[in-house]
Amino acid sequence: MGENIEQGIYTIEHALSLADDLSLDLVEISPNAEPPVCRIVDYQKFLYQQKKREKELKANSVKVELKEIRFGPQTDDHDYNFKLKHAQNFINEGNKVKASVFFRGRSIMFKEQGIELLKRFADDLAEIAKPDNMPKLEGKRMIVNLSPKPKK
Repeated sequence: MGENIEQGIYTIEHALSLADDLSLDLVEISPNAEPPVCRIVDYQKFLYQQKKREKELKANSVKVELKEIRFGPQTDDHDYNFKLKHAQNFINEGNKVKASVFFRGRSIMFKEQGIELLKRFADDLAEIAKPDNMPKLEGKRMIVNLSPKPKK
């Protein structure tokens, strides 16, 4: 409400005349309320503050990225642990992780190893992340997506 104006229920004509007297604008804030809520303000200043508020909300919002980690079906322990640490860092930053096992040539015969590897990967990250889906084969690669668990 404009300065020196008491809050209350006014007719539209009375509210417009009050706004005119103060050389300000009558702005409808909540049209769905009963009765509609209006405020007497400088409209340009009102728009500026609204944009500023939206910009701050957008800046504070978290941008979630999808990071990918690739394995082969016969990835040894050292490489696995190295990639596991990277995945933990990604999840702690609030990103999602897409773990995939690539099968080349005849290695497609080792689907079970790929499933075991991805299940082990999901189990090792169970404290900080939850799997979005079970490991599934898409063409020549097997994929599982992990999302960070909400912090308490």
